[in-house]
Amino acid sequence: MRRTERLLQIIQILRRHRHPVKGRDIAEELNISLRTVYRDIVELQAQKVPIEGEAGIGYVLSGEYDMPPLMLTADELEAAVLGARWVAMRSDPDLKRGAEDLLAKISSVMPEKLKPLIFESGVEPVQFVNLKEDSCDVSIIRQAIRERRKLIMRYTNEKDETVDRVIWPFLVSYSETARFICAWCEVREDFRTFRTDRVDSLTLSNDKFPERVPVLRKRWKEQQRRRWEECEKSIVRPTINIQSHSLEQ
Repeated sequence: MRRTERLLQIIQILRRHRHPVKGRDIAEELNISLRTVYRDIVELQAQKVPIEGEAGIGYVLSGEYDMPPLMLTADELEAAVLGARWVAMRSDPDLKRGAEDLLAKISSVMPEKLKPLIFESGVEPVQFVNLKEDSCDVSIIRQAIRERRKLIMRYTNEKDETVDRVIWPFLVSYSETARFICAWCEVREDFRTFRTDRVDSLTLSNDKFPERVPVLRKRWKEQQRRRWEECEKSIVRPTINIQSHSLEQ
C-alpha cells in the first residue's frame, strides 16, 4: 500500500468511529506496524488534519474535518451500488427514487475507470419473496422521524381489529417480506411495532414528542435485549441421559 493511500485509509478508519481508535487496531486493520501508525498520525497532524489523542489512549477525528466525499475505493463503490439497488428494490417510491438519484450523482463524478463498477457491477440484490404492499405513505413516517412529530394512526391488527393510536416513530425497519414502524405508543405506554401494510390511515401531527429519536432507539434496543435474554432463560433445554455402561470406567 502506497503511503498516500495509507494516510487516506487511516483518516477513513477514524471517520468510521465516534470513539477513540487505538493505534494497534489501526495497525491490525491495515496490516502495518504500530510504529508506522504513530508516524503516519504525526504526518497527518502536520498536514493540519484535526486528529486528537495520543499513543495508548487512541485517536479521534474532529467532526469539522471535511474530506472529499467521493474518493471511493472499488470496494466502497460496490458497497454503495449494492446498498442503493437493495433500497430501490425494497423501499417506498420516494426512497427508491432517492436511491436511483444517488447512483446517478455518483456515476456523474466518478472517473471513467470506475464507472463500470456502477453500470456493470458484479454485485446485485435478489428477491425471492414478494414484499407486502404498503397501505400508507412511508415517506410520511420518515418525515415524522426526522422532525420528531407524532403520528395519528388507524391500524388493523393481526386479530383483524381496527384500533386508533398516537405513536412516536423512531425507526422504519425493512425485512424480506414487510416493512415495520417501530414506535412508542401513547395508548399502550410501551414500545410497539406496526406493519406498514396494515395501516388504514396516517396523519402527521403538529405536536412533537418529547423524547429524542436516538434516546427512543436506545431504550427500545435495551428492552429488546432484555426480552431476548428472558426468552433464552425460559427455554427448557433437553437433558441427555447417558447410560453408565457407555462411559469409560
